[in-house]
Amino acid sequence: MKTDTREKPPTALATAAAHPARNGAETLLDTLVACGIDTIFGYPGGAALPLYDALHGQPAIRHVLVRHEQAAVHAAEGYARSTGRLGVVLVTSGPGVANTISGLLDAMSDSVPLLCISGQVASGVIGTQAFQECDALGISRPVTKWNHQPRAANDIAEAVREAVRIALGGRPGPVLLDLPKDVQLQHVDAPAPAPAPAMPARPALPGRAALQAAAALIAQAQRPVLYGGGGLINAGEAGCARFAALARDWQLPTTLTLMGLGALPASDPLHLGMLGMHGTLEANLAMHHADLIICVGARFDDRITGRLSDFAPGARKIHVDIHAGNIGKVIPVDVALAGDCGAVLEALTALLPPPAPAGRLAPWWQRIDHWRRADCLAFTPGATTILPQQLMRAVRAQLAGRDAIVATDVGQHQMWAAQHLAIERPRRWLTSGGAGTMGYGLPAAIGAQIAHPDKPVVCISGDASVLMNIQELSTAVQHQTPVKLVLCNNGYMGMVRQWQQLNHGNRLSHSWNAALPDFVALARAFGWGARRVDDARELDAALAECLAHDGPFFLDVQVAAQENCYPMMPAGRGHHEVMLADDRWYCEQP
Repeated sequence: MKTDTREKPPTALATAAAHPARNGAETLLDTLVACGIDTIFGYPGGAALPLYDALHGQPAIRHVLVRHEQAAVHAAEGYARSTGRLGVVLVTSGPGVANTISGLLDAMSDSVPLLCISGQVASGVIGTQAFQECDALGISRPVTKWNHQPRAANDIAEAVREAVRIALGGRPGPVLLDLPKDVQLQHVDAPAPAPAPAMPARPALPGRAALQAAAALIAQAQRPVLYGGGGLINAGEAGCARFAALARDWQLPTTLTLMGLGALPASDPLHLGMLGMHGTLEANLAMHHADLIICVGARFDDRITGRLSDFAPGARKIHVDIHAGNIGKVIPVDVALAGDCGAVLEALTALLPPPAPAGRLAPWWQRIDHWRRADCLAFTPGATTILPQQLMRAVRAQLAGRDAIVATDVGQHQMWAAQHLAIERPRRWLTSGGAGTMGYGLPAAIGAQIAHPDKPVVCISGDASVLMNIQELSTAVQHQTPVKLVLCNNGYMGMVRQWQQLNHGNRLSHSWNAALPDFVALARAFGWGARRVDDARELDAALAECLAHDGPFFLDVQVAAQENCYPMMPAGRGHHEVMLADDRWYCEQP
């Protein structure tokens, strides 16, 4: 990888001795350091200049300069989701903070802990439509857990500690602090060293009666399904391990949402694959015919449930979620267990009787194996034309044993990646679920690579999605992050085209990218290694070259243009109504 040999600006290591009176901006950074923050993703501007000036003298924090504020939030999401730590973003006022809203929505939807710090115009001109003024609190309120605008430097340290506590506490999510420029410059009145923030209190466990009721349902079920979501990933390795132990002890058929992939290894024989709109046949039919659903850390999202009137009609339901407001919001449940997934599973397991003989669920597993034999993800590889599924299987083979982190953008390639990559561990899968934000993948991969410099990090993107934040190719080069971008290039907004074909009479209204750039030339112009491949016989060699490259590499893979993503439970259908191919539906045999 080329090293930038241009002269860098001098670094001034300001010390408290040299500047005994700390201003608001310096106090904010001091408090972040005390909270364990060592990385910030951001983009400077006028109203944030005191904060950036303080950063210049703060060696404990690494600043990653992005090329767009939305990308700063996605990069912080990749950092946070791959580590379990708080992601931090720093932007200026006006268009700076306005550009973060899509990212904050994404983090809110997917429970990613973030702190966004925005500069603001001086207190005296707030409300006068001053240059680059923006109502940061007003526009961010719907997409944050909490936001606040300190009006005095003496209030900043406590505001930062409160922001960290709220972002990480309960159901994690984004928060925003908006700092007027004059408050950043105010001196703090001889503050004592700021203590570390009070970390979020561990949520209380559900009552014993509710845990006993759940244990009784599990012990009695004849057709149970264990269903896990992104809350398990937030619960960490320990929470995922308890989930896996419950599945294995009771031989429970287990399915995961898009956001929960990795909570149980994809190679585990208990794993039925992802469920929902593009989930596997066996996962969806098991949900439909179950007599008990044990939902852990998921929200019964509409992409999972399909038509509510047909969702698991014969099943009792147990719901474990850290946010009590999620329980019963979409689907009525029989037992509500509010609390941290890992802690609740530990308490529940303690009340379960010894597992029944392994053969107790044999009839249920025989039925599931019948559905599995349909081999719903099967495809015939192209001899020369590269199918998207073929690309994902080739990526999977190349990454085997490497403990790689994979980020995706949004669309068909995202679903094919979820179906075929076989994620084995938590925090190795980064994707935009609840908001479905195109442009997420590349900056999220950069953020993950910043957090894990020694791990391979791969972004799977599409030709439409990658153009949303293509400028971040520059960020990867400047910060020497050797991310690998594998482009599933079909020349369309693939998922839009598929829906137009299936639901709108194949009227492909504005879903064809008629003026795509030469991605190889573009990537090389940014300083990336790059190659294009359009022949299936060259695919493995091209992927090997991509992954072995010393630095960022852009692999443009030309895939079959109008391949559709199946299986598919179309919108408004039930889990028992699954399309396996164009005009071919699965019909249950009596």
